Amino acid sequence: MSKKLKRQLKQILIGLSIFAVLMVVEHTCGFPGVLGTRWGELGLYLIPYLIAGRDVVKKCFLGIKNRQLLDECFLMTLATVGAFVTGENSEAVAVMLFYQVGEWFQSYAVGKSRKSITELMDIAPDFANIERADGSIEEVDPEEVQIGDILVIRAGEKIPVDGTVLEGQSMVNTSALTGESVPRSAVPGDQIISGCINGEGLLKIRAEKKYEDSTVAQILELVENASSKKSKTENFITRFARYYTPIVVAGAVMLALIPPIFAGNWMDWMMRACTFLVISCPCALVISVPLSFFGGIGAASNIGVLVKGSNYLEQMAHLDTVVSDKTGTLTEGVFHVTRVVPAEGVSEDAVLRNAAIVESLSTHPIAKSIQAAYTEVLEPGLARDARNVSGQGLIAEVGGSTVCVGNKRLMEENGIDYREIRDGESTVVYVAADGKFQGAILISDEIKDSAVKAIREMKQEGVRHVVMLTGDRKGIAEAVAEKLSVDEFRAELLPADKVRAVEELLERMSGDKSSGKKKLAFIGDGINDAPVLSRADVGIAMGSMGSDAAIEAADVVIMDDDIGKIPRTIRIARETVGIAYQNIAFALFIKILFLILGALGIIGMWWAVFADVGVAVICILNSMRMLKRKGL
Repeated sequence: MSKKLKRQLKQILIGLSIFAVLMVVEHTCGFPGVLGTRWGELGLYLIPYLIAGRDVVKKCFLGIKNRQLLDECFLMTLATVGAFVTGENSEAVAVMLFYQVGEWFQSYAVGKSRKSITELMDIAPDFANIERADGSIEEVDPEEVQIGDILVIRAGEKIPVDGTVLEGQSMVNTSALTGESVPRSAVPGDQIISGCINGEGLLKIRAEKKYEDSTVAQILELVENASSKKSKTENFITRFARYYTPIVVAGAVMLALIPPIFAGNWMDWMMRACTFLVISCPCALVISVPLSFFGGIGAASNIGVLVKGSNYLEQMAHLDTVVSDKTGTLTEGVFHVTRVVPAEGVSEDAVLRNAAIVESLSTHPIAKSIQAAYTEVLEPGLARDARNVSGQGLIAEVGGSTVCVGNKRLMEENGIDYREIRDGESTVVYVAADGKFQGAILISDEIKDSAVKAIREMKQEGVRHVVMLTGDRKGIAEAVAEKLSVDEFRAELLPADKVRAVEELLERMSGDKSSGKKKLAFIGDGINDAPVLSRADVGIAMGSMGSDAAIEAADVVIMDDDIGKIPRTIRIARETVGIAYQNIAFALFIKILFLILGALGIIGMWWAVFADVGVAVICILNSMRMLKRKGL
């Protein structure tokens, strides 16, 4: 518990103890002398009332001063003062005590629900060890690290910025970021992300990003901004409370003033009005619904999924169509050169060498596979005046020759007479020099083991359509689509084509009356996926391998590239929304029922306490079920 919660609990316990003593004395031997008078009893009961409820009374007067008086503190203060006026001293104190008990429990529950999210704040590094040119180690603030600095990471220390391992071997704990309990190995040449904790070995890494651009800083920013993006359900409750509270206050005033004109007995009707005010307090709705979504976001973070706001979690609960990129999302994104087919009179080595030189200017997975396949050391700067032709390939000057490396569209656009290779399982990269065809390189990718299961589980969670979009040839796309059992695929798409495809699917959904309020999600990981991630109802980025642009544009980030976590997140979202709806229905039913009974005088102040505090506690306990959902 925080210091504030401990102080509030102490005040409640002291007030409750004094109240219990006063109740025992009053109902056994009574108060002696002047203490037994009405004013004497009022003075005695004001002691526990002010000890436990002074914060509520203070907030009430501050609200009146700031012209924001129609809140729950105003309702409680007005109701308890009314109870004191009618001589119901014990009921007034009981209402304030139990209201404070409910408020304390709410604060504790909210803090507990935030814990799984705010624990991510612990991933922020406190310092960085920079190795200087003379071999000395200087401890600096992570924000002072510059790109290219050599950092020393000792055992148990946090990785301060994203970088590349230069020396040492170790096992790195990534659980705070990915939810994955098994440590990952780190050896020279591996990329390593900030926020992870080094194991037993000593590592030297070269900083590849500044702190503000590193993974840890991006994650913390997402977490800090998540609570500001409210779901439609939360916004409804906020608007509901804004109108609901003035209406019930007006109803209580009318209940206290109008019936006595005809029926008399002013004190009885005033007590009914006070009971009405206590019952009407909307804290069960105002607290429990946001608490449900806090719990849902926390449950998602426990499995390594960052949701940027409760609005996106709510949309995940209503997914009808899931659209996915292929490479790096449904497939491993780790390509291998399987075959080189040279043109007549050209060697395989010449084809592969020219392709590797040109592709050294690209970071695309296919480019990396070609570079890896050419084992000879290439001098830097061999490729000059490179030009990227979107959706086709690269053109560069190599040793005085113009080399084209790309798909058949690149060959056709440049008027090159090439030999087309047909292979439904592979991506074909064509190579030409000075307008003459040199050969083709066949590259294969593998489907992720988790992709087939993930698609099947998405269908089980209510997703009706799974669509695959890819820039690959139709033959490759068709083979992958068949293995994955997707409902639809579209191939040979440029980035702009993917946006148009998603817009077409959204339009189709809007025209389908059966889809109702259903939403569309897009899953991607590349920089060219950023526009379509932004266009979808929910953009889901694969965070570990995904580009910064994709992560920035996405609404949900899967930190370890495990597509199997998407159906689990859908399950969390649906249970979260279900709990929120349960709380709304239960709270409104009890409130309306008890408001009617209180207005008719059938129930008194003690039942009103249950209708307020009791209902709030029940709704909060229901919301807190989400905090246990770690293994969905």
